[in-house]
Amino acid sequence: MRRIWTIIKVIFFVLLATVLHYVLPQHDVGRVTSSEVIRADFTGLNRIFYAQADSGTAELTTRDLRLINTEIRKTWFLGFGQRESTRVMVYRNEDTGWIWPPYFKFDSSDLQAEANAASVQAAGQDQWVVITHYGWRNKYLTIYPNAIGIRKVDGPDVTVIPWFNIFFFVFVLLAIGMIRAMWRQFRERTIDPAWDDVHESVTHQKGRIARWLDSWRSKK
Repeated sequence: MRRIWTIIKVIFFVLLATVLHYVLPQHDVGRVTSSEVIRADFTGLNRIFYAQADSGTAELTTRDLRLINTEIRKTWFLGFGQRESTRVMVYRNEDTGWIWPPYFKFDSSDLQAEANAASVQAAGQDQWVVITHYGWRNKYLTIYPNAIGIRKVDGPDVTVIPWFNIFFFVFVLLAIGMIRAMWRQFRERTIDPAWDDVHESVTHQKGRIARWLDSWRSKK
């Protein structure tokens, strides 16, 4: 039974880590090469990886999808270290609105204009940017990470500190510690005394029954 419980906990934490890796913001350093709009037909396999249509428009089974084509620096150690080589990456640009994940993004049109202004072809220079996004890129399911913000930087060697993720995990650890302390205090003040009373009552009843049985044995 203990092994089954351990397996359940491992599966839970793996699923939780997967969800957090998908929804928490990530940062890529690269150059915008171009942008385009394609017609997207969603399927049952990839529909959950897309957000929604622009705010104020109808949600249809097929719609236009904004894409931002980039060339980003490769990273190692979960994105904390940059390498000299680069790779191509395609981002989608969708409003999240009020739905999950809670980025409350309503400015996909403005972000597309910022991407065009920062592109190599439009700017005519080697312009580097930091692209904030969430999600994954999977060529087999045709899914793209969703770009949240683009800001210009002086060069490719900029250091990006994920402050939001740091504060998020610190808050989660503090919340877990507080909930655990409150639970232990509640158990010591309420559950354990009640359980002791029940145990004492059961022991007392067992003692009375045992004395009653002993009285019958003595008569025999």
